[in-house]
Amino acid sequence: MSRWTLGLSASHNGSACLLKDDEIVVAIQEERLNRKKRSRLLSGQPSLAVSYCLQTAGIQAKDLDAIGVSSDASPRSRRNDPRLNLQLQEAQVPVYYTSHHAAHAYSVFATSGFRSAAILVVDGKGSHHSTCSADELAVAPGERTENDYEAFSMYRASSVEVEPVFKQIGPDWFHMVDGVPTFNTLGGMFSALAKQMFNNPMDAGKVMGLAPYGKATASPESFFTKKNGLLHFESDLLTSLKGAQPWPAQKEVYENLAASGQVALEEALLGLMDDLYERTGLDQVCYTGGVALNCVANERIIRESKFRDVFILPAAEDSGPSIGSAYHALWKATGRNAQRPLVHDALGRRYASDETLRTASEFPWLEVVEQDCQPDQVAALIADRKILGWFHGGSELGPRALGQRSILCDPRREDGKEVLNLRVKHREAFRPFAPVTLQEKARDWFEIEAGISDDSPFMLRVCNFKEERKRQVPAVVHVDGTGRLQTVNAERNGELYDLVRAFETLTGVPMLLNTSFNVMGEPIVETPSDALWCMSYTGIDYCVLEGVLMRKNPDYKTPLQLVPVLKEAELAVRLKMKSGEGFASHEVQKLETGVHTPYGHVTGSLPVNAFAVLNNIDGTLTGYELCDRLQEQGMDHPSMTRLLGELFRARLIGLKQSTR
Repeated sequence: MSRWTLGLSASHNGSACLLKDDEIVVAIQEERLNRKKRSRLLSGQPSLAVSYCLQTAGIQAKDLDAIGVSSDASPRSRRNDPRLNLQLQEAQVPVYYTSHHAAHAYSVFATSGFRSAAILVVDGKGSHHSTCSADELAVAPGERTENDYEAFSMYRASSVEVEPVFKQIGPDWFHMVDGVPTFNTLGGMFSALAKQMFNNPMDAGKVMGLAPYGKATASPESFFTKKNGLLHFESDLLTSLKGAQPWPAQKEVYENLAASGQVALEEALLGLMDDLYERTGLDQVCYTGGVALNCVANERIIRESKFRDVFILPAAEDSGPSIGSAYHALWKATGRNAQRPLVHDALGRRYASDETLRTASEFPWLEVVEQDCQPDQVAALIADRKILGWFHGGSELGPRALGQRSILCDPRREDGKEVLNLRVKHREAFRPFAPVTLQEKARDWFEIEAGISDDSPFMLRVCNFKEERKRQVPAVVHVDGTGRLQTVNAERNGELYDLVRAFETLTGVPMLLNTSFNVMGEPIVETPSDALWCMSYTGIDYCVLEGVLMRKNPDYKTPLQLVPVLKEAELAVRLKMKSGEGFASHEVQKLETGVHTPYGHVTGSLPVNAFAVLNNIDGTLTGYELCDRLQEQGMDHPSMTRLLGELFRARLIGLKQSTR
């Protein structure tokens, strides 16, 4: 009889993972289902991700044999006790808790394929020290205070155990002090830089993208010093910028600050890798945690560290610990440390082509071109400068689109980045797009020395283009001449590999521009409906969904042509009444929503101007006509388009074609 184990990552980018024996059957982030980026999952409360996993496997909670939980809160916290979760009450099974960093460690080792390995976990913030095991606390020097959390962790792993060897525990990762971002971890360092530059500590990836535009004018010691294996952080550089406006103000200052921070991060990580090598004596390393998404630093680790082999989990951020929680629970329940190498990050459920066709019928402003399109047909469209949505197989668990939920374009276009940003992504111009490349041609296009692997299946490396190749693919060459390399091969990537090969046959270029299938600020699409709405809402020209090729009807230009229709939902309106003027004189302060989905109930909030739109939807007026009706309230076409998008994603409205 099969053994079912559910793993939960109770954190931002919260996720669930379901094992059947030692194999990952399905894993998903909560954000992909509720359509709210970086959504937190609480294991003591119902979640869409858990329902999604159980439904995909065709089982119920009572069929589970064990549950694993990783959280940055105390295991005593009621909000993270799955035994209090109504969704899981039928699962009268053991619950195994583990610290955040230990769950990261289990996730990367169990999927690495290594029989033994050193492990490094580096992120913004791990678990509160009270969540760590006695073995972990024993290798963490120093006294504890109430506000101390994991900063980085080192482990030695084998088929017998995952053993902690060193850990830094210290003050909370990031906070504001007198208006200045301060930090106490390497992940916190990049979050502080992101807060200063972009006014959002979660935009650390933008710092990496901006860094090549600047010069490292500040030394690594301006950010941290190291003593007895522990990192001590300095925020004086950011103190000097107190009150400065965010990007694009202070352009040169921020470019140099990003470059300096990037170099500091690389030096810190290389130092930690040296320490880990000395502590373990092993020549294979597993590396994970949110900082492991910094592919520039990853490349230096691969090339310069003492380790012979490096494995980095694609779900390195906080979606990954659900995998580790599941394997940790399996190992504890069975006493057997099973492993299963991760070949491809395609851990979501699959959608059949007939399901796709049913969904397509709900978008009559889109048309089916071909129900079984071929790679050469799709390659010809891309070569003809078309922007293509690509939806195939199970979705990626991690944050990088690897050919399951991707937007693909011709990398040869001089204006490729600009057009893609203008029509679809709306990202900052300094952020690069990735070249997805045939693995067998990687050395022909990139500077990869003998003895260095040419494989980069998870888009977690950065390689220099050969000088003579740069001008051939300007859309995927970053300002420093590098590319965020993803390699594909026939065994691992199937249809995407066939498409890139077809494009090479047609153009002589063995790569495509690959970026995530979403608009900036939104989660990557999960369902066919998500994908077709993204196509309808943006300048995507064609979309391939499980082999079904679709395009927009020639007369369709904008969602404003469509008629919004109210769906069944809960809407709570908070009003502010003016003193002495009664109920009739009020203003809307907040809109709270609740809708039912196939995986459970979703709550959310909307901007207050959405109330006027909802109040005027009658099932006959188009977006244009609604905009005209609300013109005196300041509504314009861009605002109406944006609001229709938010209402559709919140599942409060449907859309239909006008019959007039």
